[in-house]
Amino acid sequence: MNKIENSSVELKETYFQRNNAQKPSVESRTFSDVLHSVQFSKHANTRLSSRDINLSREQLSRVEDGVALARSKGIRDSLVLVDNVALIVNVVSGTVITAADRKAGVFTNIDGAVIV
Repeated sequence: MNKIENSSVELKETYFQRNNAQKPSVESRTFSDVLHSVQFSKHANTRLSSRDINLSREQLSRVEDGVALARSKGIRDSLVLVDNVALIVNVVSGTVITAADRKAGVFTNIDGAVIV
């Protein structure tokens, strides 16, 4: 984690501690919150559509959690497995690059995987 990301995490933690604020839970996030935190590239949207893959709100929330976990571990490009869907995500930008069903067997150019 670089200094900027580390500072951001520390600032968020300090805010929650000082203000006795509760971190937003998965259940309290709206669909638009999740969509704004994880973006889908045009290519990923095309793949989702052509492969008839539909992600529920709960699955999108799990993708977001997986991306956050990957970021905390220093992963830059991750395979995120959600149920029967495999997503390749550029963790640095929070962008889903491509999507496939989980039956696909070989994933290249990743430096980590997260199963959520």
